[in-house]
Amino acid sequence: MRKLSLVFVAALLLATGNVLANDATGVEPEKSLSNQITKMLENNSFTEMESDLTAQVRFTLNSAGEIVVLSVDTESVNLERFVKGRLNYQKVDVSNVEEGKLYTVPVRIAS
Repeated sequence: MRKLSLVFVAALLLATGNVLANDATGVEPEKSLSNQITKMLENNSFTEMESDLTAQVRFTLNSAGEIVVLSVDTESVNLERFVKGRLNYQKVDVSNVEEGKLYTVPVRIAS
């Protein structure tokens, strides 16, 4: 009987250790989305005079997994056009797409 209880406790500890060792969180979808947007906005043609531009981009995802830019809050018209042109209706790879959920991403163009 004592050996049976020792085996049971050992199995319980092993199972608990395996459950705690699993990485159930994985990669956050927002982080993945932010990384994809960063790659889309690379390779720009802004000059040194137009460096250090910032914007707040509000967008949503449609049912096809495409970015739909709602607004670009910036003082630079060129940056607004650039962001809308590069991001609007670009397909992103995100699991569990929530159609209609609003996202806000800060964008900074630096030289």
